[in-house]
Amino acid sequence: MIPGIPERSIPSHPILSLEGARVLEVALFAGDEERAWGAMRDAGTAVARAILGDFGEIGGFPPGGRILVLAGKGNNAGDALLAARELLERHPAAAADVVFVFGPRRLGALAARAWRGLAEACPGRVGSVGPEGLRPAYDLCIGGIFGMSFRPPLPPEALAAIAAAQKCRVRFRAAVDLPSGLGEAGAFRADFTYATGSVKSPGVGCPNSGRLRYLDLGFFRDSEPEGAIEGRVLLASILAPLAGFRPASSDKRGQGHLAIVGGSAGYPGAVLMAALAALRSGVGLVTVFVPERLAGAFAARAPEAMWVGLPETAGGELAAAGLETVLKGAARATALALGPGLGRNPETHSLVADLVTASSIPMVIDADALQPDLARAGTAPRILTPHAGEFDRIAHGMGLEALSAALPATIVKKGPLTRICDGGPVYHSLHGGPVLSRGGSGDLLAGLSGGLLAQFPSEPLRAACMAAVWHGMAADLLARDQGQAAVRITQLLDFLAPALRESAACPSS
Repeated sequence: MIPGIPERSIPSHPILSLEGARVLEVALFAGDEERAWGAMRDAGTAVARAILGDFGEIGGFPPGGRILVLAGKGNNAGDALLAARELLERHPAAAADVVFVFGPRRLGALAARAWRGLAEACPGRVGSVGPEGLRPAYDLCIGGIFGMSFRPPLPPEALAAIAAAQKCRVRFRAAVDLPSGLGEAGAFRADFTYATGSVKSPGVGCPNSGRLRYLDLGFFRDSEPEGAIEGRVLLASILAPLAGFRPASSDKRGQGHLAIVGGSAGYPGAVLMAALAALRSGVGLVTVFVPERLAGAFAARAPEAMWVGLPETAGGELAAAGLETVLKGAARATALALGPGLGRNPETHSLVADLVTASSIPMVIDADALQPDLARAGTAPRILTPHAGEFDRIAHGMGLEALSAALPATIVKKGPLTRICDGGPVYHSLHGGPVLSRGGSGDLLAGLSGGLLAQFPSEPLRAACMAAVWHGMAADLLARDQGQAAVRITQLLDFLAPALRESAACPSS
């Protein structure tokens, strides 16, 4: 073990291989059963609380809910049983069925202790059943058969228990640490996987993981393991600079100035959404360059921004004649954001290419500006924000790490699990979810990224990581408040402030 300082002071923790996670836990607990028991209790409590939070996206855990626990032999089973206990103690009318996949007599010492505590704390509300005795429906299934100890293939007992549980109607399927069986045939399929203590690399991107959550138990409070690190997971505390007090002598000019270039007659809303998000980013000034026909109407929608109308092409896109106006405006800014709603007119493309080539201030390049030549033009520091299709368009077969190093650029590769890289380690944001799978989500992220880059112009990586976490945390809060389906993506803006408040309560390491 060596003293651990997060890479380049980006608040984050390492993603570990299974062997690295095992070595870490051996070093932390040093054979001390009471210390390991304390960590297990922390894990069970954290899993239960996280489940209750995420349950909000589908209406919340019902007071008289039914829980199914699939328990193996080891610590994973203990975590699941302790999570069930926490849930039952919070909901006195709830009850649980426990399937001991390998029989209760084969429980490890800590898992057996967790089971005894559950049975004693909730008499009459907990029962042991076999796979054949399951109810037709449960509100929650907690999978705790295998964690780090899993070695394929899945044994017949586990396959039978998982298959029986999969046949039940279950509103919420949660995996503890890793989905039991990982990607094997017949493995447990989770809606959420709660990585306890550390994120293990096999669970990252595993389809059976569902949405991955990291539950920080303080394992990296004093140190990090040496080697075996396979990327990093971002912490909510990265937003601390925004969540705290600003200097009493603050002036708008000292909070950054973002210039946005975008919009067209065909895609007018994208640049407006980017501007609205930028205005919520904490930046002091926002200037938006748009086709002339849009400026008046948008100024009425967002009067806090300065809207500058530029010459248009016949189709309503930005014309090359506006370049000098944009260059003069950009010279007063601390960051640029290019692309939202831009369209693909060749003349517009030429204007943006000239702007990228001539500008030296840091910039965010998004949407239709994400073209191979623009990604590589000029020398200004840049953040690129591609979704999978846009990434393929600019990558020419390169991977995230190689492309970000070659350009060079900070790349935010958007997707169910957002990855950020500037040629160094890959940072993962585990916040957000399907509520973001709608048009306009990327425009909001572009505006937020631009506003943060304007405030931290010398730190594109930090600005990109902050934007991804903030965007995702707001999305989580939106989904918990309104659900995933009947929302408009611009409602996310109203959850940016609550997300900051929530981040202020998160541990810093």
